[in-house]
Amino acid sequence: MQEIKFYNGENIPLELHKVRVVQKLHLVPIERRLEALYEGGFNTFRLSTKDVFLDMLTDSGTNAMSDNQVAAMMHADDAYAGSQSFVRLQKAVEDVLGKKYYLPVHQGRAAENILSVAYVKSGSLVPMNYHFTTAMAHITGNGGKIVELLYDEAYVINSSHPFKGNMNLEKLEEMIKLHEPKNVPFIRMEASTNLIGGQPFSVQNLRDVRAIADKYNIRLVLDASLLGENAYLVLQREEEFKGSTMGEVIKTMTDLADIVYFSARKLSSSRGGGICTNDMGIYKELEAFVPLYEGFLTYGGMSVREIEAMAVGLYETLDETIISQSPNFISYLVNALDSYGVPVIKPAGVLGVHIDAMQVCDHISQKEYPAGALAAALFLISGIRGMERGSISNQRDEYGNETYADMELVRLAMPRRVFTLSQVKYVEDRVTWLYDNRKLIGGLRFVYEPPVLRFFMGGLEPTSDWPQKLIAKFKEDFGESL
Repeated sequence: MQEIKFYNGENIPLELHKVRVVQKLHLVPIERRLEALYEGGFNTFRLSTKDVFLDMLTDSGTNAMSDNQVAAMMHADDAYAGSQSFVRLQKAVEDVLGKKYYLPVHQGRAAENILSVAYVKSGSLVPMNYHFTTAMAHITGNGGKIVELLYDEAYVINSSHPFKGNMNLEKLEEMIKLHEPKNVPFIRMEASTNLIGGQPFSVQNLRDVRAIADKYNIRLVLDASLLGENAYLVLQREEEFKGSTMGEVIKTMTDLADIVYFSARKLSSSRGGGICTNDMGIYKELEAFVPLYEGFLTYGGMSVREIEAMAVGLYETLDETIISQSPNFISYLVNALDSYGVPVIKPAGVLGVHIDAMQVCDHISQKEYPAGALAAALFLISGIRGMERGSISNQRDEYGNETYADMELVRLAMPRRVFTLSQVKYVEDRVTWLYDNRKLIGGLRFVYEPPVLRFFMGGLEPTSDWPQKLIAKFKEDFGESL
């Protein structure tokens, strides 16, 4: 995509779409935001949207659909079995992802469940570039364990490394030799690594992983939920693909995987998901689990309207102007916060802006969950809902001990085509104010902790009266401003 320059020298992202449908937002007073935090157990997942101004919790299912997607929903074939809507989706999967056999599921974690039930058993070890919360939960729930294999550079907050999501090839082969290939049901590559700042991997790294998988006769599984954005950054950062198209990069990546699964809530700006392959043997191994867990093979737990929107959305993944909008907005905000001194994951990745709570809240012990505290504080002073991606998002070990995260991040997701530049500027303003007043933020402790995926439903409380002190400072600086 050609660069668009501004005469005045500013470097700002330009949206190549226009807004045709809008949704009203509400910015409630700070006193109400504090009440909402207490009602939601200081967990941003438990906040009601009536109290949220800018919802940057996730890009999962929150991307704005295109006019063509909405239009496609109107000619859905409402059939339980044999729907022509499924035929159109199946063709889109083959055209875009290059896979002939497609199994529909209602979202990405449903695909993870099927793959784990089918292939993971007690003693299994699944190597991956980095874990995703639901993938890890399904694998461990079926008796397996995960092994994260990143290079040391991946954990460097401020870096220029273009592909921090690359799998450590030396550690991968060492791990397979140590534990024997028979105990490795598959290798999982995530595009792009969600929990370390939305960082991509290179095509060359994926080729090298494929070579190791072939050497030991192990399946290679690609989580393609953010494949479009990973491919866009390959176009920007990998010399071999300068001048290539989105479609060429995507097909190059998917051709290397035995199994591709995805959340359509991310990949195609719709709802739903899927598992696809070119191997009929793999298809037959997984086929029976779809009607058992999801629905019949031509709807898989999705409505046919979602299926039609997904088909169009997959084709739109090939459009660089659509895929580039979110990474460009993320890059803009990363650069703005970085120039102010706010520690953020660099280089800018995909999915969202990731603030390093370990540095911002260096006065808060990991035992008191600095990322969760920072996310709560940001909502309190702005109405912006981000997501904790740190130790709260981890799970305890089999003995009940806390396992602290490698990074304590607050993610401000940037769904496709949702926010305006003025709203992004508001985020910049409130984050920088909070950074200047960061020592007022205190810790959190659990008051309700579910045994699985606690970050979704868990309840916490502040360890002191720090929210009240933060409000007092906000009032001092902003008066009665929202």
